[in-house]
Amino acid sequence: MEIKKVAVIGAGVMGAGIAAHISNAGIPVVLLDIVPKGIDNRNAIAEGAVQKMLKVQPAPFMHKRNARLITTGNIEDHLELLAECDWIIEAVIERLDIKQDLYSKIDAVRRPGSIVSSNTSTIPLHDLVAGQSDVFAADFLITHFFNPPRYMRLLEITSGDKTRAEAVAAIRDFSDRALGKGVVDCKDTPGFIANRIGIFWIQVAILEAMALGLTVEEADAVMGRPLGIPKTGVFGLSDLVGIDLMPHLMESMERTLPKGDPFLEKSTIPELVSRMIADGYTGRKGKGGFYRINKSSGNKVKESIDLASGEYRPSQKAHLESLAQARTGGLKALVSHPDRGGRYAGRVLAQVLGYAASLVPEIADDILAVDEAMKLGYAWKYGPFELIDRLGTKAFGELLEREGVALPPLIQLAAEQSFYRVQDGQLQYLDTSGTYQDLQRPAGVLLLSDIKRRSEPLAKNGSAALWDIGDGVVCLEYTSKMNAMDPDILALMRESIAIVSKGYKALVLHNEGDNYSVGANLGLLLFAANLGTWDQIEEMVEGGQETYRALKYAPFPVIGAPSGMALGGGCESLLHCDAVQAHAETYIGLVEVGVGLIPGWGGCKEMLQRWISNKRRPGGPMPAVIKCFETISTATVAKSAAEAKDYLFFRPDDGITMNRDRLLADAKARALSMVKGYQPPKPIEIRLPGPTAKAAMEMAINGVRLAGKATAHDVVVSMKLAEMLSGGDTDITEPMTEDDLLALERDVFMSLIRHPDTLDRMEHMLETGKPLRN
Repeated sequence: MEIKKVAVIGAGVMGAGIAAHISNAGIPVVLLDIVPKGIDNRNAIAEGAVQKMLKVQPAPFMHKRNARLITTGNIEDHLELLAECDWIIEAVIERLDIKQDLYSKIDAVRRPGSIVSSNTSTIPLHDLVAGQSDVFAADFLITHFFNPPRYMRLLEITSGDKTRAEAVAAIRDFSDRALGKGVVDCKDTPGFIANRIGIFWIQVAILEAMALGLTVEEADAVMGRPLGIPKTGVFGLSDLVGIDLMPHLMESMERTLPKGDPFLEKSTIPELVSRMIADGYTGRKGKGGFYRINKSSGNKVKESIDLASGEYRPSQKAHLESLAQARTGGLKALVSHPDRGGRYAGRVLAQVLGYAASLVPEIADDILAVDEAMKLGYAWKYGPFELIDRLGTKAFGELLEREGVALPPLIQLAAEQSFYRVQDGQLQYLDTSGTYQDLQRPAGVLLLSDIKRRSEPLAKNGSAALWDIGDGVVCLEYTSKMNAMDPDILALMRESIAIVSKGYKALVLHNEGDNYSVGANLGLLLFAANLGTWDQIEEMVEGGQETYRALKYAPFPVIGAPSGMALGGGCESLLHCDAVQAHAETYIGLVEVGVGLIPGWGGCKEMLQRWISNKRRPGGPMPAVIKCFETISTATVAKSAAEAKDYLFFRPDDGITMNRDRLLADAKARALSMVKGYQPPKPIEIRLPGPTAKAAMEMAINGVRLAGKATAHDVVVSMKLAEMLSGGDTDITEPMTEDDLLALERDVFMSLIRHPDTLDRMEHMLETGKPLRN
């Protein structure tokens, strides 16, 4: 069954966000809500939700034009629109009577075979379909999205005894391919998987922090990065999602969980939390939470609440010996340390991981679903069973005994075996019978991590590796810190061109890090600048230019496959590819002006070429030069792959993949489609307006300066950028070659790297991760 049109009923935060994300897939959506009282516009709620989403950040829409795909209305006047829809999603208030009444109305107008689902996270499926027809029950399931729907990859699916297998398969496939979701099948149990474990984790972590006398900073430091959990930890996460949700979540779990469940022993809301909620300290959406920003002194001071007294004090960095040990010794060192951080980690992990292990197969058929749900729904780097493996099943059993937690049958079954292992290059997991099973990827999923388990690299150095991904295609992987571009990556890029030329068909640039590349390695550049080795720096710049040019004119297709951030030198590498197959959540831009530089590895040259050859631009080179200047001088970063096409960081025909797990396979297919009859691009030769364009840009720069929106060094950098983009002393009658453009780009870069303010900005960026506005 093909999903061509979707309806969402309920235009609250979740319902509207779901509708927006479906529109991101290019699918028309009907968004309905109730008729508001006392307002003439009967569609005001749905219309207002769409307008609000066009303004908020982070943006629910990958491109503002996607809002046009949403048709708004109300459930009194427009239910007949559901007859056109293949999938109808209910996202209304969590009241069974309201949902069941709505289902009866939906069933009366929907077309036969259309699928209906609920986004509920608290009401069992069997209660939802009680009293409905068997035909309705056959088409009904639960699809539990996580907030915000665009950014959170987890989608939990629960089906009933009567649900058609075809309906589940259709939603699973659409959600995977079109929406980019990691779909996890759950059983019809309270909280499904992620919230059953995640809410328990938050509650246990808060209670144990209070019991052991930790500060919120200490607790978040322990519950964060050492465990592979985002640095918000547990108190920061509670502030983010809203502390006032805690009582509602506890009430829901107390109402639906079976007697004797360990969760019920931890469901008490601490008196401090109740007082915070009553006083309006509900987290980021309120006056503050466990953390707050105090502006009373005229400055912004971050403060943390004292868990014992309830008073706020300036936040302090956590200093625990156990954290220092964990940085070198890992999770085992953290849990085994005797200080309060180590005891805290041990007590929380014993309860939470023990609870997770006790729930299989109650909440899911296997450990894979549990680990996937926590990684995708709560952004854990490791799932519960992967964390147990990092401790060792024997050591974990001893931890349970030490903390007085009952040994779950699944831990007994493992009998000191790991839950995951690699056998002959194949990743396997332990099933509930104690047998190892091969982990099977869905059709169309190709992961570099799987390839790396079963093969050796074709070439490798300290910052990159080259892998054979099959069918004559190889993949260049960056492995430096944050995948920053450095001389080792450039060296292996040149070696890769030689290797592919001799026996392969195509090259893909891709890695599975959080970011494709954050740009050039500023640390190396600053070190060389502080030593005054200007010749070495110029060689580095010229080397990058020549490497990227060799990539561009290689005798085979080169495909970029980015995800996450692709900034500065990372962006420039993609500008030199024949084509790009990008993950939808790719954030790309030339941001060098933030550290007082301009793009130096061909980025200016490539952007000029793209805008000058753009068929939709106004006539003459001036508009193209101005557009490049606006984009580069403001360090513009596209906030999605779709938006990147507006700035020509990506070409109109570059591909977008919604599901990151499918990105490498899609890039490989794109590369293979270009092999037959491949010809490298023709060399660049363009005409630039020279001093005329430079004068126009200087006028704009002076206007910004006079308005107080640019610092003195911003002006210096922008003037130099204007010089490069205008072509220097050229004339519109004189063609400029690629060599001319690269030489000019290099000269401007070198003049800026010598400026003291540029060095200050680079140093500030390395220390803080933020641009310096001096």
